[in-house]
Amino acid sequence: MQPIQLFDPASSTYTYVVFDQTTRDAVIIDPVDEQLERDLAVLRQYGLKLLWTVETHAHADHITSAGLLAEHTGARTAAPSGCGITTAAVQLEDGSVLRFGNEELKALHTPGHTSGSMCYRWRDHVFTGDTLLISGCGRTDFQSGSAEAMYHSLTQVLFKLPDATTVWPGHDYHGHTHSTIGAERASNPRVAGKTLEEFMAIMQALNLPRPKRMDEAVPANQTSGMRHDAGGGTAHAVLPAPGYAGDISSTLAYAWWQAGDAVLVDVRTDAEREWVGFVPGAIALAWKQWPGMAMNPGFDSGLLAAVPPGKKVVLLCRSGVRSVAAAKRATELGLEAYNILEGFEGDPDAQAHRGNKGGWRLRGLPWRQG
Repeated sequence: MQPIQLFDPASSTYTYVVFDQTTRDAVIIDPVDEQLERDLAVLRQYGLKLLWTVETHAHADHITSAGLLAEHTGARTAAPSGCGITTAAVQLEDGSVLRFGNEELKALHTPGHTSGSMCYRWRDHVFTGDTLLISGCGRTDFQSGSAEAMYHSLTQVLFKLPDATTVWPGHDYHGHTHSTIGAERASNPRVAGKTLEEFMAIMQALNLPRPKRMDEAVPANQTSGMRHDAGGGTAHAVLPAPGYAGDISSTLAYAWWQAGDAVLVDVRTDAEREWVGFVPGAIALAWKQWPGMAMNPGFDSGLLAAVPPGKKVVLLCRSGVRSVAAAKRATELGLEAYNILEGFEGDPDAQAHRGNKGGWRLRGLPWRQG
């Protein structure tokens, strides 16, 4: 059985989907935010239930869609513990195992590209991220990289796997799709037959340009791709958005709501509101997000009944994914609809109250119960 290999041309990134053929439970490795719709379509095409989104490291050249996929599908997020991806539900250590149906993915700690980088072994396959590439390896000159650690990860971890193990890299820039451990051990020009000193000299001489998106991508990837774009100078701005009136910060939404200019609609499920907390004054209208193909007449009628003529509607969910879809639908219904960036998040000082409907707020605002 082979993984499903998907490619993002902009970043030359490979994304992989593996699944249990009986249960259809699936894992996705290194998804890319700009390929979200493609990946959701692949899941639908194969009839898969996504259980896990998994990162090999905090990427510097693209932004992950892990958080978005979790929002759409109910999957859990997993990431290497040493990468600072604090939003991941599961922090993986060397030897950690993720199970999906009767299959399992095993984490191998392979520092070098970054200090927390991991590869993942599944059956006789290994997903090597930016550690082992085809006829190459990941760079080691930034983001806690270490040529010495990379050499150890290649020679003492990956090259100890059986020769026939299929190598599935995180990137390729020359049209290659896969290799084997045996082939890379024998002929990889960066490491095959090289001493540690020779390898370190090769890596030091690479002189590669800084990734163009690094300043944007790394912070975003440390929050599973759920960027918090509503801060700073955009707090009172309406950001243009395709298909609805725009994206706004919770600060602006709160101001409109307080002034009576807008109706606040919470599109989270009843279960989420019960567990995470309620927003006082919000109209509760759940938006069914997955599979998300059919219209929801109950949502339509409820929304039209809730928003008086001449008023705006501002929509929120947990992270701002479902509220975008709901804002587009509200616009189709003739309403002036806005998505609240960042969504609803618990007060970190009130974790003990989770599930008790108290001490929770929209990020940074007094829009809270009690």
